[in-house]
Amino acid sequence: MKTRILVALIIAGCSSATQADWSATVTGASDYLFNGVTQTDHQPAAQASLDWSGASGAYAGIWASNVDFGNDTKAEVDGYLGYRFEFRPGYSVDAGLAYYSYHGGSDSADSNYPEAYLKLGILGFNLNTWYSHDYSGLDVGHIVVMLQRDFKINDRWTIRTQLDRSTSLDANRFAWDGDRDHYLHWQVMNQTSYAGFDFALGVSGTTLSDASGDTVLLFTVSRTILF
Repeated sequence: MKTRILVALIIAGCSSATQADWSATVTGASDYLFNGVTQTDHQPAAQASLDWSGASGAYAGIWASNVDFGNDTKAEVDGYLGYRFEFRPGYSVDAGLAYYSYHGGSDSADSNYPEAYLKLGILGFNLNTWYSHDYSGLDVGHIVVMLQRDFKINDRWTIRTQLDRSTSLDANRFAWDGDRDHYLHWQVMNQTSYAGFDFALGVSGTTLSDASGDTVLLFTVSRTILF
């Protein structure tokens, strides 16, 4: 039901716009990492998204990927709805809501959860925060804070760096690594575009001892179509 409500809101938002752009993106990845934690058991992922953006700064979209948690859950489908604007050169705000849904098994939907986010752009730095009151359907608060910076090497190459911290607000109900309330994730990616495709190659790692957060080499290739 919650998934249907979010999809309805996205459709309503899109249909109300008089000037808007649509885009579709298809991505192949060597691994699906979510805050540094594999969602595909360190196997490749196929992903796709459909996005709408309005002239006012409002946007909405749907994103999907295969997953492998060692059970019957095989797919993740997310929806998001937000608004972004730049209030002065070099300073921007992006705020919105997202909903994560899981499919394939009879109990896959038990892990569904909503999330609110706020992203601040400050003179080339991005400070992003995500909060959920029901992380992974466990009725526990969870927050992610990320600092990101891109370094443009030349007209073709950009280095994207990020450091983020994922924190459970109640380690007695949900903990990382069995007894920790948080972990750190870092990632460095070299990005470029060629012949209409976007490529990225880099390294991602976490402070988790579990194999799901191992340091890995990550490669992605994607193609976006505007219409």
